[in-house]
Amino acid sequence: MTSMALLPTATERDRHRGTLGVRHALLVFTAPRTLFDRVEDTGAYGWALVTLLGLVMLLGYAEIQTGLIDRVVDEKTEDKLAQLENKQLNLVDRIELKDRMESIRKTAVFEKSMTRIGVVALKPMYLLASFMLIASALYAMAALTGRKPEYHTLMSICVYAGFIELAAFVLQLGMMLYFRTTEIDTSLRALGPVGKPTVLAGIDPFRIWFWILVGMGLTVTQQLSRRMAIATCSILCLLAMGGRVALEFA
Repeated sequence: MTSMALLPTATERDRHRGTLGVRHALLVFTAPRTLFDRVEDTGAYGWALVTLLGLVMLLGYAEIQTGLIDRVVDEKTEDKLAQLENKQLNLVDRIELKDRMESIRKTAVFEKSMTRIGVVALKPMYLLASFMLIASALYAMAALTGRKPEYHTLMSICVYAGFIELAAFVLQLGMMLYFRTTEIDTSLRALGPVGKPTVLAGIDPFRIWFWILVGMGLTVTQQLSRRMAIATCSILCLLAMGGRVALEFA
């Protein structure tokens, strides 16, 4: 009798809460546990995902409009041209030197185009692919532990935690404008030696924050036990850091 009396109350509470939407995205910063408590195995995260990817594209477009991409590439091009002219002025004839300089300029134009495409199109695609890959890995882990994995639940966790990445992109754009360069990010690279590869490039507070939220979401939605969620997210976070460090030294 008691459980039957409580059933309408729980149902009414769920109806009052409503489904997840874009308006709940800010909860990931203020009340993530409350946010993940609303997650269900549905595609309700769709509009939040579209909004997130759209905002990332707009930030990429804003980066292009600052002119910093062209400025950085032009500076590199001028340095290469100066080095070429100083080193090979007496080694090659003027026609061959002119051809090499023209080749460097064409490479710079291509680099500008690819960088623009990267910040507007490839960055959102990379973000989406990473969400799908992470959700798939977590799905497999949940299945291996004997639980019933829910892919939409896992995607919801990744998407809403992904708004932390959006905050990182906003901060990165602000730092680009302040320091007048695109060669800057939110990692601890700045604490390492200037102009040299460093393992600190793999340590990004926002990425760590992202994985903490994913672990919290896995626990709240009961996709994994607390211990397994911590272990899984720690391993995936370390793998991601290792990948960034490898690229740094490549």
